[in-house]
Amino acid sequence: MLGWLDHLILVPVLLPLLAGAVLIPINETHHRLKFAINAMSVLGLLVTALVLVQLTDGGHWSEDIGVYLAANWLAPFGIVLLVDRLAAMMLLLAAVIATATLLYSMVRWSRIGVHFHSLFQFLLMGVNGAFLTHDLFNLFVFFEVMLAASYGLLLHGYNVNRIRAGLQYIAVNLVASLVFLIGVALIYAATGTLNMSDLAARVATLGAEDLALLKIGMAVLVIAFLVKGAMWPLGFWLPTAYASASPPVAAMLVLMTKVGVYVIMRVWLLVFSDGGGEATGFGREFLLWGGLATVAFGAVGMLASQEQGRLAGYAAIVSSGTLLAVVGYGQASLITAGLFYLLSSTLAVAAFMLLIELVDRVRSPAAAMLAVTMEAFEFEENPAQPVGKGIPAALAFLGLSFAASTLIIAGLPPLSGFVAKFGLFHALLHPQAGGAVAAPAWTFMALVLVSGLIAIIAMMRFGVRTFWASGAVAPPRLQFMEAAPVTLLLFLCVALTVQAGPIFGFLERTSADLHQRAQYVDRVLSSPAVSAGAGEAER
Repeated sequence: MLGWLDHLILVPVLLPLLAGAVLIPINETHHRLKFAINAMSVLGLLVTALVLVQLTDGGHWSEDIGVYLAANWLAPFGIVLLVDRLAAMMLLLAAVIATATLLYSMVRWSRIGVHFHSLFQFLLMGVNGAFLTHDLFNLFVFFEVMLAASYGLLLHGYNVNRIRAGLQYIAVNLVASLVFLIGVALIYAATGTLNMSDLAARVATLGAEDLALLKIGMAVLVIAFLVKGAMWPLGFWLPTAYASASPPVAAMLVLMTKVGVYVIMRVWLLVFSDGGGEATGFGREFLLWGGLATVAFGAVGMLASQEQGRLAGYAAIVSSGTLLAVVGYGQASLITAGLFYLLSSTLAVAAFMLLIELVDRVRSPAAAMLAVTMEAFEFEENPAQPVGKGIPAALAFLGLSFAASTLIIAGLPPLSGFVAKFGLFHALLHPQAGGAVAAPAWTFMALVLVSGLIAIIAMMRFGVRTFWASGAVAPPRLQFMEAAPVTLLLFLCVALTVQAGPIFGFLERTSADLHQRAQYVDRVLSSPAVSAGAGEAER
């Protein structure tokens, strides 16, 4: 019998779906109403994610894994939604970034273009569904929902550069979607299932021919994930997209990049972990060395970037490469540190994306960021350019926020970026099996150190040109709703530093769960359907 708390697993998908549908017919002139509906939905997602984190870490479900059988069909035949510590953590991260970006868009960006709020909700639906689904084909569906919404958002408030970048982004992701579908078909042909736990249970019993077909299918499938995760050379689209997108959309793109990394972590640690027979460890070396190559590519890109949007894009590539290498290394303690790094880097790069527009006002107080006005969309109401008031110490706020973002992205003390990299180094220098530190570990640490050094050089160069070399600058005019989201994201990075002990404890439990394939197989495949009698008794 399902309790009401069990139905919360469905809320992160159902709530944005309903909110997005409600927002579509509302006229764009009622922007306050649309923003209010969007905000209530995002706050609902934030509360739901907090509750799910508590439930998955509080023993509410067996093995701390919540399973929801859609339409009451047993696994592996029906669609299964699953929430564990990792999924709940990612839902919370998505809700936090969505809250910050929505607040930032309130002043201006949500009122430029059409259907911003509904597309925003559908994007959250796709992202949350990707975190919760336990079926590869259903994952494809949620990926498509997420991508379709992102196409519209990337073109939001369009200009020539945004259209060019958007068309490139759409073309690349359409090809990736086709590759995704081909990979899913090959996996089903080899195993007869697309449920992740059922796939993990069957992989060790496959014959040689079916195992070879499974590996081909997974190799094809991972290309789609790596396009979204921005592994080199598949992430060539990312810096252009980041530089061209509006600030709130760019911040959401940072989160979307981590969806690909999350799926790789979920699938590889479940299907190809110890106990997978001849498939154990499949593809890990490729992920490790591909991730390290991505770190090197991102570092070189940061050093070569003259535009702040591309600088942030390459910083996101470095982050993705580090996480892919963590998955490929295959050590539980390194996964723990990698998850902490994921939280820290995602929050910091998202904050930097929002900060870029505000910093531009130091060089251009008029803040003429839009290349087209509201008349291009033929609206009846044309909202005036927000004037704002010059707040005290605006330059100090921008300078401190930029410095904090730089420290976190570069991994310098005393903030969360340093804690994350220290955790990575500690895990690499202390192999779980004992013995000497392997050569890949030294390469990993060297690249992380060099990329951090390059990041501080690139960020300081941009800061010097902006705050010092431009001569006397007028205090920028900031709205409270523009400064508050940046402050929120950076404050959370500070909170990660202060509460690193309890957070690492939670992440250790998360990593331990991810390496227990048997408990996922048993929990998903043995979950019973809800009988009619149980439903009547509940009523």
